[in-house]
Amino acid sequence: MDLIEKIKNKEIFDLLYEANKITEKIHGKDITLERAIFLSWWCEKGDCKFCYMSSQKDRIQNPDKAKRHVKGIYAEAELTKRMGWNIEFLSGGYGIYETSEIKEISETIYDITDNPVWLNIGITNDLDQYGEEIIGITGAVETPNPKFQHEICPSKSLTQIKSMLNQAGELGYKKAITIIIGLGEEIEHLNDLFNLIEELEIDRIIFYSLNPHPDTEYHLTPQPASLYYASIVASVRIRFPHIEIITGTWTDNLANIGVLLKAGSNGITKFPLFKMYGNRFGKRVEEEVKWANKNLIGSFSDMNRLKGPNPLRPELDPYIQRYIDMCYDNQDIKRI
Repeated sequence: MDLIEKIKNKEIFDLLYEANKITEKIHGKDITLERAIFLSWWCEKGDCKFCYMSSQKDRIQNPDKAKRHVKGIYAEAELTKRMGWNIEFLSGGYGIYETSEIKEISETIYDITDNPVWLNIGITNDLDQYGEEIIGITGAVETPNPKFQHEICPSKSLTQIKSMLNQAGELGYKKAITIIIGLGEEIEHLNDLFNLIEELEIDRIIFYSLNPHPDTEYHLTPQPASLYYASIVASVRIRFPHIEIITGTWTDNLANIGVLLKAGSNGITKFPLFKMYGNRFGKRVEEEVKWANKNLIGSFSDMNRLKGPNPLRPELDPYIQRYIDMCYDNQDIKRI
């Protein structure tokens, strides 16, 4: 099957049918809810043309103040566990944390959730300093064509990302990449993505739909069409039946979810969790999964899960309660 020709000819439903058949045969119908936990809001590089952090770099005089309080990070991990969500990865901008700090945070989250974490912390040569608290390393590729990738992320070397992921594999970690759909890529760039997955033996791919942030070059760019996005996901599923696929969409595109699940997605992400949990937006996500005929792992609406058992770290209680209060405060939210 010539996947690129299928996309060009708009034979999208053929792709969806084949991708869904493959997914359910190999992976089943279970769908996970994924939460990326950010460690800070500052990035030393700050020149990826689509990125929110690129709009903040010149506004932040003291990068240390952009660090999140670790108790807030741990409280978020505790609540994702109660909700039955996965932690998609730990993420933070370049040049803000020492390796020892990230390792300590990862170890604590591993202790809280009983699951080792994925890291998405930029290009690093320090992977050998981590241990069993880490399951895998994510390379923020964003777009797979080398020339276009350099235009979009001039300070993130694709060669260095590939080198890091090769080292991760040598150390026994799983390997993932992130790809953003809607940056202005060409359909033929799908071949670059196929080659990258094969070359690096990627275990997991995380797709995002462009979210046009104010004060970035993409602030007036329309988000990609749902069927175009789904066709890319489906093509990867058909070409790589065993790969894990996570797909992200924002609150104004929740209708993407069902078609992305039919395209081969194993999990969904990119939600403002505490603004959505338990209200009509969270319930809409659950409805999308239901009508795609999939089984949702975890919950986006069960308020009883929020209380959970008494945590082993009572010092986190005020931070946990703050997030719980946000969920209750947003029960009647009209817009996100």
